[in-house]
Amino acid sequence: MSQGPRSGLAAVSSALLAMSRHLEVRDVLKTIVASARELLDARYAALGVPDDHGGFAQFVVDGVSEEQWRAIGPLPRQHGILAAMLHEARPERLADVRKDPRFEGWPAAHPDLSDFLGLPIRDGDEIIGALFLANKNCTKPDGDCGFTEEDEDLLALLAQHAAIALTNARLYERSRELTIAEERSRLAHELHDAVAQKLFSLRLTAQAAAALVDRDPARAKGELQQVAALAAEAADELRAAVVELRPAALDEDGLVATLRNQAQVLDRAHHARVTFASQGVRALPAAQEEALLRVAQEALHNALRHSGAEHVDITLDRRDGGAVLRVTDDGSGFDPRTVRRAGRHLGLVSMRDRASGVGGGLSVESAPGKGTTVEMEVPGG
Repeated sequence: MSQGPRSGLAAVSSALLAMSRHLEVRDVLKTIVASARELLDARYAALGVPDDHGGFAQFVVDGVSEEQWRAIGPLPRQHGILAAMLHEARPERLADVRKDPRFEGWPAAHPDLSDFLGLPIRDGDEIIGALFLANKNCTKPDGDCGFTEEDEDLLALLAQHAAIALTNARLYERSRELTIAEERSRLAHELHDAVAQKLFSLRLTAQAAAALVDRDPARAKGELQQVAALAAEAADELRAAVVELRPAALDEDGLVATLRNQAQVLDRAHHARVTFASQGVRALPAAQEEALLRVAQEALHNALRHSGAEHVDITLDRRDGGAVLRVTDDGSGFDPRTVRRAGRHLGLVSMRDRASGVGGGLSVESAPGKGTTVEMEVPGG
């Protein structure tokens, strides 16, 4: 910590506070990796969580672009230095990882690593992960860099707190899974009751309309209108219930991957060209990620179903500590002066409510024949 004890303690404190702010495992993993890389001034950092089949259940990196990470390929297996971190349970500090006899190479797209520092993350006797750092940023004129014993001690301190944060996050997620299971069961019963009642009413009303068609068309028309109203109510109840469930893809894949996958699916399903791009976005609080996803889905629905767009572009970029989402189309657009009328039709009210509900903001730019851009910004956590 060449910056001195005051700045060093401040950096450690910031890293530990950042870890403690998150409750979801994925958020905690990303925060640990980013904090370790920044704290020890390394170019690359990674954290692997082992599975039970000789591989990694999760492997989070920092310092590698998304394009490069995709080019690297599947998650690494537990071999070489990675295996040493998980099975020998001791720190590894190497001047050049490529010269270690356990080194087994890496994929062609993998960055070239030299100096290396690795440490297991332990919960009691159990190794729950391994933290890796590589390529210490060099400040010496002769280029002679590398991780020091002081760096190792600092990473050990970080790993201890990482173990606590990761264990707490796992407990939180297990508790939440139980809560979600209970809530889904309750919701299923409620939906069954509500839908059963609506369908029963629909059936009786439709039968009444059928009986009246020939002898009293006017009354039959009224009964059919009632059928339509009951169907709309049932649809609204179902939609309201389903929309409030957190998408499973967010927990499994994260916001960036979820948006990318949805863009790919929509691109195949519609004549419009749908693209997605993201730059530098780190993990956000779960509520913000869900709100961003819901706003993106609403904006995409509008663009693909109502605007007649040929191109729809989705971007998600980092802004300060948060993120900004844009959904832009080249469709028919609308007059913002009629936003009160258009807002209800296009879901703008619900989008604004979602943005403000997570401390963010939403803006809409549009004009007849000029397309539409929906932008949502969140401050991060």
